[in-house]
Amino acid sequence: MSERQSVIITFKPKDQRPDRQIDKLEIVKRTLAKGTRARFLDAKTLAKDTGAESIEDQVIGYDVNRYEAPIVSAKLTQSEIQALRQDANVAKIEDDAPCHAAGFGPYRYLKFESTACPTAEKIPDGVKQVYANQAWTTSTGKGINVAVLDTGIDFNHPDLKANYVSGFNFVAPGTPPMDDQGHGTHCAGIIAAARNGWGVVGVAPEASLYAVKVLDMEANGLFSWSIAGIDWCIQNGIHIINMSLGCDAAPTALELICNEAWKKGLMIVTGAGNQDENPVPPQLSNVDYPARYTNVIAVSSITSSDVIAPNSARGPEIDLCGPGVDIESTLPGGNCGKGSGTSVACPHVVGVAALIWAAHLGSIKNYEVWNVLAHTARDLGRTRRDSSYGYGCVNAQLAVASTSFPAPDMPKRP
Repeated sequence: MSERQSVIITFKPKDQRPDRQIDKLEIVKRTLAKGTRARFLDAKTLAKDTGAESIEDQVIGYDVNRYEAPIVSAKLTQSEIQALRQDANVAKIEDDAPCHAAGFGPYRYLKFESTACPTAEKIPDGVKQVYANQAWTTSTGKGINVAVLDTGIDFNHPDLKANYVSGFNFVAPGTPPMDDQGHGTHCAGIIAAARNGWGVVGVAPEASLYAVKVLDMEANGLFSWSIAGIDWCIQNGIHIINMSLGCDAAPTALELICNEAWKKGLMIVTGAGNQDENPVPPQLSNVDYPARYTNVIAVSSITSSDVIAPNSARGPEIDLCGPGVDIESTLPGGNCGKGSGTSVACPHVVGVAALIWAAHLGSIKNYEVWNVLAHTARDLGRTRRDSSYGYGCVNAQLAVASTSFPAPDMPKRP
């Protein structure tokens, strides 16, 4: 049997296809070798926390059933790929690129230090640095659904189980999205560890958490899993997506689904990525994808002294910054611990966004939340939009107090 490789197929919009009466899955299936059985998942049919049973002898793909982002991911042979390349209904076929948690890949020094959780409730320094605790009299994030696209979440953790709702595992469909690495649980705790008299407290301690597992136990994944995860979030009422992951290259299909999520009213916040301690010149950029995209909020990492962290990525795509050095949060097994990098800066911004959204629930849109974040940030750079700090460090106290929103036609990046 010919070896199969994972690819991402982007179709032309249906009204631009020669075979506009034929569903795109049927177009893929007609190229498969005779006798090949194929099963495709999609967000509308996937149940929360569980999915299709593992079927190793089938070609399993994923169908993004959206007009503006008609995408199918599948494992195909070279002859099947070639047949699709020649199909006039297909816009592009791309290799399914790998990605990893921000702080992993070549940056193995950014590891977690696991310890026992505090026996008395503790507000971590990072939460204080964004003034979240001073905003809780106005908003705690209640009513806002936040998805952590990562290694999963330890939903049994005492600081997380009260706010955990559900999720889906795209790494191993059919199994719960339990964290087998630690990265996702750490991010989740920064966002929404509960106020329960024990352990640590998150930026938005009453926000609802969803685990969308798109990274494995080595903190690695495929961008097709992230695309599927974003599609799942669109279908399942998520407000904000935390993506502390990326890579220095990505398929264009990823930008399509990010744009579709923004258009549908979601907000995607990502870590900008990490570097060695020799920063790039100001005119250059080493920001990862998807943080480079216009409709994604890119977050750099700062120290407790409000200075750009030596290992933070920089570039003109940076939107905001957050605390990212020795940040204390939850870890699997009921533990806590410290981590560093843009991975942990990102969920601080997500938490503040949740506080804003909850304070104006029902009367504010994603672009308005973004503009509040930008206009109330503490300006730390040399210019209003600095390549290290973006618009500055998020300020929850000022943000939730904002009572006026910029004009609806204001773009994500003014």
